[in-house]
Amino acid sequence: MRIAVVLEDKCSPSRCSYECIHYCPRVRTGDETIVKTKDGIRISEELCAGCGICTVKCPFDAIKIINLEEELDTDLIHQFSENGFRLYRLPVPQEGQVIGMLGSNGIGKTTAIRILSGEVIPNLGDYESEPSWDAVLEHYSGTSLGDHFEALAKDEIETSVKPQYVDKIPAHYSGKVEGLLERVGDGYMRWMELLDIDHILDSPIQKLSGGELQRVAIAAASTKEADIYFYDEPSSYLDIKQRLNVAKAIKMKSEESPVIVIEHDIAVLDFLADNVHILYGSKGAYGVVAHPRTVRRSINTFLKGFLDEENVRFRDNEIAFHRHAPRGELHHEALITYDKLVKEWDSFKLETEPGEIPKGEVIGIVGPNATGKTTFVKMLADVIQPTEGELIKNITVSYKPQYIKPNYPGRVIDLYRTEIYEALNNGLYKAEVLRPLDIEPLYEREVSTLSGGELQRVVIALALGRDADLYLLDEPSAYLDASRRMDAAKAIRRYMEKSENAGMIVDHDVYFIDYVSDLIMNFSGEPGVRGKGEGPFEMRDGMNRFLSDVGITFRRDPDTNRPRVNKFDSRLDKKQKRDGEYYYTSS
Repeated sequence: MRIAVVLEDKCSPSRCSYECIHYCPRVRTGDETIVKTKDGIRISEELCAGCGICTVKCPFDAIKIINLEEELDTDLIHQFSENGFRLYRLPVPQEGQVIGMLGSNGIGKTTAIRILSGEVIPNLGDYESEPSWDAVLEHYSGTSLGDHFEALAKDEIETSVKPQYVDKIPAHYSGKVEGLLERVGDGYMRWMELLDIDHILDSPIQKLSGGELQRVAIAAASTKEADIYFYDEPSSYLDIKQRLNVAKAIKMKSEESPVIVIEHDIAVLDFLADNVHILYGSKGAYGVVAHPRTVRRSINTFLKGFLDEENVRFRDNEIAFHRHAPRGELHHEALITYDKLVKEWDSFKLETEPGEIPKGEVIGIVGPNATGKTTFVKMLADVIQPTEGELIKNITVSYKPQYIKPNYPGRVIDLYRTEIYEALNNGLYKAEVLRPLDIEPLYEREVSTLSGGELQRVVIALALGRDADLYLLDEPSAYLDASRRMDAAKAIRRYMEKSENAGMIVDHDVYFIDYVSDLIMNFSGEPGVRGKGEGPFEMRDGMNRFLSDVGITFRRDPDTNRPRVNKFDSRLDKKQKRDGEYYYTSS
């Protein structure tokens, strides 16, 4: 679909005769495709037919025709059924490179891996017949993709896949970690040490945390002798230091064999990949693999929401970042004050310094896994009680736990009517939460049938819909793709600002925390043994403390201001550490 768009920096009402409006056939028939505003003109995407008359009549080149995302006429790789999902194009593995895939959930990234790994033979759109390699090889003869398919068809290459859902591993294997890895092959200790999990070799698979399962799965996939390696969402469940360790390990593997990776953490993908394919489309209907770009160009294009070469817009809004730490008037009246808190378990002890949670502010909680972040939030939510210390509060709390289970026996709308009936009629809640999180299309779905990302959005909206003074959200970005993460961050940020409530957000996505937070609380310690909580601090102080513990710095992309991880011990890395500016820059 083609539409006309206005280049606002070129459109000026003071020098314009509005010939675009006078000659538009839709305006002449009464459909106000083009509307005058005080700043120039606005063109309706719903009414514009993309005929191009307005672009010809505008003397200032202020209007151009672009394509909205839609299916291609060619390059159909696979179609599941008559009305089933359709995938167009595929990435091509490259020697010595990590090829990334970036895009929304449900538009074919995992399907692409299944095809490229040989699990699925592409049917080229002929879903009624049994797919055969002969048809595929004839269609792609003489191309790089054809060479890859020929090697798969002849069993000349071996592939290794790290699956997306590592939490399902315990259902298929009940032994210890070492036994699982021995099944894969020799050399697993190299990867266990790189991923800092060599101490769990004797642990039963069923006893592992999500982060440990993820790293064991990565170690297993990397240990297997293969010609091509695929990693589907390798950063899930991991803290930022673990994510970067995983990225380093995968980059090492790419020196031996081609690697393709799906990743939603933009900072990690930027650090990890050489080239990236953006995927766009309609969830459950179709997906298009765009042509590859360098990792920097791909991520900047993704944030912009517009593919220049293809002339396709795939998102309405641009995702913007700020070079400086957020500034603004802070509300210093305390909603909650707490003494030094201590929580002791048999093998773990958490201590938090005295502090307070101010009204109307969002506090981001950061730190390594297993250092007490969730324990602290649970104490605030009265799920568990501190061993020592006292929380002074007389407020209501809404809590979204880290691990969510679809245990409601009904539809999403039934759940909401039961739990947050009044919020459904609240204009602010509908505008700032339900619409940005795209909840209404899920109303008729059974809660038990939701995907991980859909369930996460539903539960975030449910938590924000409760009447509370303090909102506690534990890892709200989990299972969400990059676009949905920013939608969720914006929804939380705006709803807190406009409702003037307080929030505490635990998350490992640095971009997410930066966008949503006013203050930062830091956790540190020895994972699984002891943890220490400090703060909250102002954003610059908090981010510097956090990243200095992790040992990484971020520079800023000159075009988008987005943070990019510096190479360890690079000139910029050393300078920023010396200046004490790990994330925000002073320029």
